[in-house]
Amino acid sequence: MINYNYISHFQLVKERAYSDWLTRVIVSEKKELGDISYVFCDDSYLLNINQEYLYHDTYTDIITFDYTEGSLISGDIFISIERVKENAEQFNVNFDEELHRVMAHGILHLSGYGDKSKDEAVTMRRKEEEKMNLFHVEQ
Repeated sequence: MINYNYISHFQLVKERAYSDWLTRVIVSEKKELGDISYVFCDDSYLLNINQEYLYHDTYTDIITFDYTEGSLISGDIFISIERVKENAEQFNVNFDEELHRVMAHGILHLSGYGDKSKDEAVTMRRKEEEKMNLFHVEQ
């Protein structure tokens, strides 16, 4: 089950369409949907989590806590809407496209993909594009 929580003024439109897409993303990785919680928040909320749990004193767009067991994908995915907006401007893409990228990014982390090394980051970007296309094609 995918749950959406809002600790900001932002709210997804058509949550069911997002759940359907994210489920397709999970299945495309040959995984099963467990319990996933998306939490949409602001910079200060996510910074606090970053400091308290990861001991990083930096802003970020996403933090993923992985509770996956075997092929059953579960976790908490925190997304700063402020960072997503800023990233969209910086990369010259629209907000929805950047949001889709970040949401897919969280699922990919839960599916076992990393992004710390250069090679991992290249694979992650390619996978993000692939998964974003599932949203547009199936919508």
